[in-house]
Amino acid sequence: MKTLLGAVALSLMSTAALAADMITYDTDESFDDVVFGLESAILDAGLVIDSVSHTGDMLERTREDVGSDTVLFLNADVFSFCSAKVSREVMEDDPMNIVFCPYDIFVMVRPETPDVTTIGFRSFPDGAMKKVETLLDGIAKTAIGLE
Repeated sequence: MKTLLGAVALSLMSTAALAADMITYDTDESFDDVVFGLESAILDAGLVIDSVSHTGDMLERTREDVGSDTVLFLNADVFSFCSAKVSREVMEDDPMNIVFCPYDIFVMVRPETPDVTTIGFRSFPDGAMKKVETLLDGIAKTAIGLE
């Protein structure tokens, strides 16, 4: 039982740490413009979008079903993709870096700040995975015209 409780506590601490370890940029561009910019930046980098999770739509659609009256997002999507070149580099350094693939960038608008669109991604551990962080940072900045 102690092992289970310890694992749960560690999981909760890890989740909180992951939530805090993000890189985000705010812009006054519309959600649709940022999404278009992100799609273009990913494709211009020679990458393929594997999937788009419409997280905001799902949470809103199921809000009442789970007994909530809180609107979390006006819009929120998560784009997943991978880079064969960068992924190979980081996994040749440590095959366990597979846990980070595919890579995600989110775009969201919160109800309390409807004129602010946020784009962001998780930060990565020191070492080889910083190559992925640099890739995602460049894509996110390009999406909103910072690069």
